[in-house]
Parts: sequence; C-alpha cells; structure tokens
Amino acid sequence: MKDLLLINSDMLKQTLHMFLFLAVELTLLFLAISYFVGVLQQFIPPAKIQQILSGKNGKGYIIAAFLGAITPFCSCSTIPFLKGLLRAKAGFGTMMVFLFASPLLNPIIIGLFAVTFGLQVTLFYFVIAMGVSVIAGYSLEKLGFEKYVKAEAYLTAEVKGGCGSSCNGKAAKPLSKWDKVFSKALWNTTWSDFKKVLPYLIGGIAVGSIIYGFMPTEFVASVASEDNWFAIPIAAVVGIPLYIRAEAVIPLSAALAAKGMGLGAVMALIIGSAGASLTEVILLKSIFKNQMIAAFLVVILSMAMLAGFAYQWIF
Repeated sequence: MKDLLLINSDMLKQTLHMFLFLAVELTLLFLAISYFVGVLQQFIPPAKIQQILSGKNGKGYIIAAFLGAITPFCSCSTIPFLKGLLRAKAGFGTMMVFLFASPLLNPIIIGLFAVTFGLQVTLFYFVIAMGVSVIAGYSLEKLGFEKYVKAEAYLTAEVKGGCGSSCNGKAAKPLSKWDKVFSKALWNTTWSDFKKVLPYLIGGIAVGSIIYGFMPTEFVASVASEDNWFAIPIAAVVGIPLYIRAEAVIPLSAALAAKGMGLGAVMALIIGSAGASLTEVILLKSIFKNQMIAAFLVVILSMAMLAGFAYQWIF
C-alpha cells in the first residue's frame, strides 16, 4: 500500500511538473514566435512571401519543406508561424508542407536521431518525412482543402505610422525600423491571438501531461512488441496523445526499443508523437475546420505507419 502511494505520488509529481513546464514553455514560444512573425511581415511584404512559397514546377513545396527543416519548432510552436503564413496569403499547399515538415524535421530531432540510431536510419527518416510532407501538401491543395480554413485565421491588424485619424488629412508618417520592431499594434495582435488559443492550449497541455505522467513505458512496449502485427499502427496512434518534446522523443524511443519495442514501431511512435501532439490538434481548431483536422491526422498517421512498415521491411 505504501509503495503504491509512493508510485502514485511520483506520477502526480511528473504530471504537475510536465504541465507547468509545458504551460510556461509553450506560452513563451507562442508569444515570441507570433510577435517575430508579425515583425517579419513589416519587413517582408506578403507578396514576397507568397512568391517564395508559391514557386512554379513544385519549387515552392520543396522550399517550404526545407524551411520547415531549418526551423527548430515543435508541433505546437509551428501554429503561430502557420498563422503568419496564412495572413501573408502564401500558397495553401506550401503552408501544409511546412506544417507537416517543421516538427518532424526539427534540427534537434535530426541531430539526436543521427547520434542514437546512426546516419543510415536518419537519412531514411528524413526522406520519408520530407517526401510525404511534400506529397500531402500538394494533394490537399489539389483536392480543395483550402476551403476548410476558418475565415478568421486570415484576419490581422495592420501597423500604421503617424497619428492616424488625428492627422487631419495629412499623410501618415512612415515608421522607422525600430518602430516596426517595437510596435504596440503588433503586441496587441500577438496578445489577441494568444487569448483566442489559450483555452485550447491549457486543455491540450492538461490532457497530455496526465498521459505523460500516468502512462508507463512498459505498457507502451508491451502492446507494441515485434510479435504483435498491430504494433506499428498502435505505436502511431499512441504517439499522438503522448506529447513528447523533441529533446525527449529520441531518448524515450531508444529506451522503448531496449525494453522490446520493435524498431518499426519505434519509428511510427517518433513520427506520431513529434508530428501531431494532442495539444497541436487542439490548437489547430482555432485555424481549421474539422474536415481539415481529420485530413491532418490521416496524413500523420499514414506517414507514421508507412515509415514503420518500410523501416521493418528494409532494415
């Protein structure tokens, strides 16, 4: 009885620690990235962003995938950047490529992957994540899924110079470089965005933290062993609610492999957990309609299972 109480107490501590850590980290990340994207919009015209991410002959899709690969975002912190791309009217397909690729090709994940599993496995993972992201983004655009973006996701507040309506008809004074960076209007827009997603953020963090604290790794390994032919689909599905930070997903996967989880299932778990956390799915509800969220989950689960089965077959 005493041992059980100690175990439950330890799990509760882990849950509370994860909740507080994620709440602070994701709040700071969301505010910082939202503001940073707003600043970029002051210096880079929307037409320029649209041109970069709407290249002909598929160039924009490849650029979006590599842009995702060099941005150290987790699945949740990708959302404010995606909002910035929506407001800049970048191509829908290229935005989807960025949404899929950014958390999966996170430089931190790639680096830890290479150290833990070797360059050959890392290259396999990179090719699968990059290829499926590009194909999925292109396909969703051609299938007309842009209509499932909420209208309010495109709304933004413009930063204006001078005295506004109090100028009595005079031309507004152009903003200086520092006025563009330190703008009250930008901060107001950032804070407004944050308040809209806060209930989703807290809800997702709470559920993810409970799962993190009370779901033992032994259970995950037992249902995803090499003897279970459902191991890879199960690992892919389990990975989504099991929110795992980029710095933790690879060490945890290595530990699960050591406990008996099949390496194909490990690959599926990594893609499922890094590509679509429960918190991200909840945050996406502030941008997308249910049909688009369902399509997003189908892509991530398909990618996870494809990578898992392909890895098991090849290696």
